[in-house]
Amino acid sequence: MVSKKTYFISDFHLGVAARMESRVREAQIVRFLDSIAADAAAIYIIGDVFEFWFEYKTAVPKGYVRLFGKLAELCDAGIPVYHFKGNHDMWEFGYLADELGIVSFPHSVVHQIQGKTFFIAHGDGLGPGDTGYKILKKVFRNPLCQWLFARLHPNFGITLAQYCSAKSRASQPEAEKNWLGDDKEWLVAYANRKLDSINADFFVFGHRHLPIDFVLKNRKSRYINTGEWLWHNSYAVFDGEKMEVLFFENPEGKVFPKAQ
Repeated sequence: MVSKKTYFISDFHLGVAARMESRVREAQIVRFLDSIAADAAAIYIIGDVFEFWFEYKTAVPKGYVRLFGKLAELCDAGIPVYHFKGNHDMWEFGYLADELGIVSFPHSVVHQIQGKTFFIAHGDGLGPGDTGYKILKKVFRNPLCQWLFARLHPNFGITLAQYCSAKSRASQPEAEKNWLGDDKEWLVAYANRKLDSINADFFVFGHRHLPIDFVLKNRKSRYINTGEWLWHNSYAVFDGEKMEVLFFENPEGKVFPKAQ
């Protein structure tokens, strides 16, 4: 009997080129999903599947049909697929559930998985600092602002959003592409603070764009970051006993800083 595993993956950012063009990266993600289908008990997609996503009432952004087809196939086969809204795909309003059968979460959740407690969230806006984004996130999530954006024609609205996203990515500090140190990683600070109110074994986030496996202040719980698929091709997997951060078609992948 095949041992069932729970997979965590995030930050595909389809729609933008990186180490690979978006279409090539999409095919790679489909190959990954094919490779885990036989032993997957559940798949958690922890946000930012797309570089930009906005669902108009009668239209959705063009593309991604290969990924959608594979996800629908997995759901149809009885494998639960969960999606967490990230800062790049927060304007998902039900398409994934209605068309593919995916369960979508707008916020963090606590799930029991094979006897362990998992706190799971995309990770944007958590931890200290980043006040500007936290204010902007409230604007983006405001129903009136969403309604106003929907009045824009998709050709203009989506193009404008993609331009703004590219400008934001270009302005990302180079230092944030590496481990900042135990006392400067904001999701470490957030997870350590949450330990005062929840006894979680694992805090699993995306958003940070680094594959991370870090032991928290109680020396038992771990902060896991799934990394991304722009450069790392990283993901996390739990087999009921062991939690690991691994890499797909990337033999040089590195975990930061590595659990002890």
